[in-house]
Amino acid sequence: MLTMSPAAAAVWLGAVVTILSRSHADRNVYPSAGVLFVHVLEREHFKGEFPPYPKSGDASNDPITFNTNLMGFPDRPGWLRYIQRTSHSDGVLYGSPTSEHVGKATVIEITAYNRRTFETARHNLVINIMATEEFPLPYQAEFYIKNMNVEEMLASEVLGDFLGAVKNVWQPERLNAINITSALDRGGRVPLPINNLKEGVYVMVGADVPFSSCLREVESPHNQLRCSQEMEPVISCDKKFRAQFHIDWCKISLVDVNKVAPVYIPRPDPGTGILPEFGEYNPPSESLKSRDYFSDFLVTLAVPAAVALVLLFILGYTMCCRREGVEKRNMQTPDIQLVHHSSIQKSTKELRSMSKNREISWPLSTLPVFNPVSGEVVPPIHPDNYETTSMPLMQTQANLQNQITIPQQRPSGKWYS
Repeated sequence: MLTMSPAAAAVWLGAVVTILSRSHADRNVYPSAGVLFVHVLEREHFKGEFPPYPKSGDASNDPITFNTNLMGFPDRPGWLRYIQRTSHSDGVLYGSPTSEHVGKATVIEITAYNRRTFETARHNLVINIMATEEFPLPYQAEFYIKNMNVEEMLASEVLGDFLGAVKNVWQPERLNAINITSALDRGGRVPLPINNLKEGVYVMVGADVPFSSCLREVESPHNQLRCSQEMEPVISCDKKFRAQFHIDWCKISLVDVNKVAPVYIPRPDPGTGILPEFGEYNPPSESLKSRDYFSDFLVTLAVPAAVALVLLFILGYTMCCRREGVEKRNMQTPDIQLVHHSSIQKSTKELRSMSKNREISWPLSTLPVFNPVSGEVVPPIHPDNYETTSMPLMQTQANLQNQITIPQQRPSGKWYS
């Protein structure tokens, strides 16, 4: 029987506790239906479960990514989204649960991956959705903010500043953020990495009082005309947002839930899931009749081959049997036309023969050169029988025997070459 020392047992027990704590650490949250839910996956919370970095002070540089899914399923619930820009930034779970999810505990498995050590740690997030009397708020407005990304807008201080600006304009008693959606999820384009451009984000808020006159200014005919012409509308309360948030007022949406007629889509009865009785299944007989494909083969090959032979015969007859020939052509051509053509050919040949023997003036570079010092006359590079069309105009260094040596004066006063 194997025995284990107390020290080894303590190490083994510590390892088991560590493994259990990594995979079964649950955290409960209680969001409200119809209200924006935001949960930040902090990297610092998971760093304690990974071995320390070898270099002191560099533990914060461990790249950590997260994977989130509904327990027992490969993905998250439809209302829950997740975003993490880089492996050195925190992840964010966000979404807006509805009344259909009230009373149902949603367990989200969060797996952290350390990209340096390739170790993993798993936590469970239990989302208990609570009912609220304020849901749904009757008046909902959706703003499009151009100078924000979704993770920037999810920060509590930024979202709080935006809700404060909306409350200052709207003046409601109750105001909640209902949902936040990235513009990329609405068909927007990824911005170019220049001039600090942002993706844009849609923020939906709800209140218990009707829309203010400032928000109603977007519906005026003048502003609607400016929006149709891709011009910025004139909104009196835009200056209250402009310092931090650039709102596209042409994309604002104002919805009164009390005036929206509910649409009920009839769902088919799912039934019991058992197929009706159709009797026993009779597979096909093993003694199937063999099929002859020879006729299909002949039709597939013989018909195109026959068409090709007919076309080849027509082409051969046209090219070989329909040729007139030179003699037949000359017999059908008038004599005066043949004489005229023959005279043109003779004249052309005569001009070509004369052009080869014509005498023209030689270029200056090919004439005899007179040396003013020695009095010597240097012959030209090219003899008279050279063809003028291939004669160069300048002397080259290749003809060394015909180059001129310029005389130079010695110190004694005599010239030498």
